[in-house]
Amino acid sequence: MIINKNKFTKEVLKSLLKLIIAGVFIGLLKKQDAIIAVLLLLKISQNIYLEIIKPKTHKNWILLIGMLLTGFGGIVGETWGVLNGYWEYHEVPNELPLWLPFAWMLAFHYLYKLERNLIPLLSNQTQKNKILLAIILALILPAFGEIITIQLGVWTYYWQYQLFGVPLYAFLCLVFVHMLVYTILHIICKKYQIKDLVFY
Repeated sequence: MIINKNKFTKEVLKSLLKLIIAGVFIGLLKKQDAIIAVLLLLKISQNIYLEIIKPKTHKNWILLIGMLLTGFGGIVGETWGVLNGYWEYHEVPNELPLWLPFAWMLAFHYLYKLERNLIPLLSNQTQKNKILLAIILALILPAFGEIITIQLGVWTYYWQYQLFGVPLYAFLCLVFVHMLVYTILHIICKKYQIKDLVFY
């Protein structure tokens, strides 16, 4: 299924390193809510500039749509979870950290970019294999990032059946959000014939 296993492994390890850095960054600065928000917003602005504003052709509007959908869906889910007492953020002035929508948006960009880098390394790039890759990545990587921030005291889940502080429900919710956005973007790409490597 994988053409170049060494390159595939290298891409995954590089992404894990980025995830560790992001998790530690949020964990160490958790009391500086606004600073994290501004820095994440600057990163989003850089991504938008590099993928949409700067290119003369092939502007990646799918990236922006995906980030906005994920940011919106993430905040809806976070509000529901916190208000119902399923999890709680610590050491922030409000119930939800200011940086939260930006973290969700960057989570989409992170998975999208990784999938875009890994799909060319698949020997059979069918829609089925792309979906399988997306599910595996969405099941493992966001939860890994959550484990880091949970261990650094950013928040606590109160659901049962946990693995390193992340409950089974959270694994399923993370996959659900990513695959819901994936499905919406796939439909948009098919309808408007947008030849996006990940979603078309």
